[in-house]
Amino acid sequence: MTKRIYTAESVTSGHPDKLADLIADSILDECLEQDENSRVACEVMLAHNKCFISGEITTAADEDYEYIARSVMAQVGYDTTNIEVEVCVHEQSGDIAAAVDGTELGAGDQGIVYGYATNETENYMPLPIELAHRLTDRLEECRRKGIIKGLQPDGKSQVSVQYVGDKFDKITSVIVSAQHTEQKDFDVLKAEIRHNVIGYVLADYDLSDAEILINPSGRFVLGGFEADTGLTGRKLMVDSYGGIAHHGGGAMSGKDASKVDRSGAYLARYIAKNIVAARLAEKVEVALSYAIGVPHPTAVDINTFYTGSVNEKFIAEAVAKVFDLSVAGAIEKLDLRRPVFAQTAVGGHFGKDYLAWENTDKAEALYGAIHP
Repeated sequence: MTKRIYTAESVTSGHPDKLADLIADSILDECLEQDENSRVACEVMLAHNKCFISGEITTAADEDYEYIARSVMAQVGYDTTNIEVEVCVHEQSGDIAAAVDGTELGAGDQGIVYGYATNETENYMPLPIELAHRLTDRLEECRRKGIIKGLQPDGKSQVSVQYVGDKFDKITSVIVSAQHTEQKDFDVLKAEIRHNVIGYVLADYDLSDAEILINPSGRFVLGGFEADTGLTGRKLMVDSYGGIAHHGGGAMSGKDASKVDRSGAYLARYIAKNIVAARLAEKVEVALSYAIGVPHPTAVDINTFYTGSVNEKFIAEAVAKVFDLSVAGAIEKLDLRRPVFAQTAVGGHFGKDYLAWENTDKAEALYGAIHP
C-alpha cells in the first residue's frame, strides 16, 4: 500500500503571528461584550517592539484598543514598557454594511470555506495537527508553571506522521523550537524539552525511529516581535487542519461572524464533524461558497474521499434538510454573537470540545434523514 507522510505545525501564543491574532480577537471580544451587533475586521501588525492596530470597526462599544493590546501582550509574557502602539481604525464601509444588512443577513464578503473531520482522533481532528497543538500547549504550560526554567513566550512545534494507505503507521519526526533566556544552558534545555514536552505528550507513541529535533537552529534568545514581524491571518494551517484539508485562503481571527471566513468555516466544521459522528463517512470535507450580501451559499460540496457509507449525494441532501446553511442560521445556531473568539486564536479554531461548532448534536438527525 502507498505510504504518505503528512506534516503539521503549531505555534505558541508568544509567536508574533499568533500574538497578532490573539490581540485582534481580544479586541473583537471586547466589542461584542458591550455590543453583540458589532462589525469588526481588525488587523494587527507587530514589528520591532511596535504594535499597529488597523481595520474597520463599527460598534457602540467604548473601547481602548491600545489598553487591550498591552493587556494581551502582558498576559502572554511580554514586557510592554517600551512597546509603541498605534491605532488606525475606522468604521465599516457603508456600501458593505448596506449589502449585509438586508431583510435577511447577507454574507459580509464573498468566500470559499472548508470544514473537515476524521475519525482518527477522539476530537475528529487530523492526527498531525492534533499532536502539534498538544506539544505547543505543553510547552506553554511548562513556561507558565515554571516546569522548565528560562523559557520565553515564542515557540513552535512540528510533527510528521506516516500513513500506510489511510491508516496511521508511525511518527517520523518531531520538532520543537523554544525561545529561552541568555543564561539557559542549551543542553539542559534540550533534555528538559525532550522529557517534559515531547516525552510527556507523545508517551503513548513509539518514537524509536523518529527524528527528534529541539531548537535545530541552535541558540534562540532573540525572538517574538523584537526579532520577527507578526501579522493577523498568517498561520492559516495552524488555525485549521494542518494542511490536510483545503483552505479557502481567508483568515478567521479579528473578524466578526458576519464574515463567512469565520462563520462559514465554523459551520462547515460543524457539518463535517456531525457527518463523521453519524458514521456516514470515516472522513469528510465540506466546502461552502458565499457571495457578499447573499444570505445562503452559492455552492455546497461534500467529499468523503471514498470512505462514505452512503453516496455523497444522499449526504448532501441530508445536510440541506438538517442544517440551516444561511449566515444568520450559522450565527444563531453556533451563538456567534458572544465574545468567545479569543480562545480560538491560539491552539487552533477546531477540536476544542467547549466550542459550539464542535457539538455532534445533529448526528442522529443526519443519520435519520438518510435511514428513516
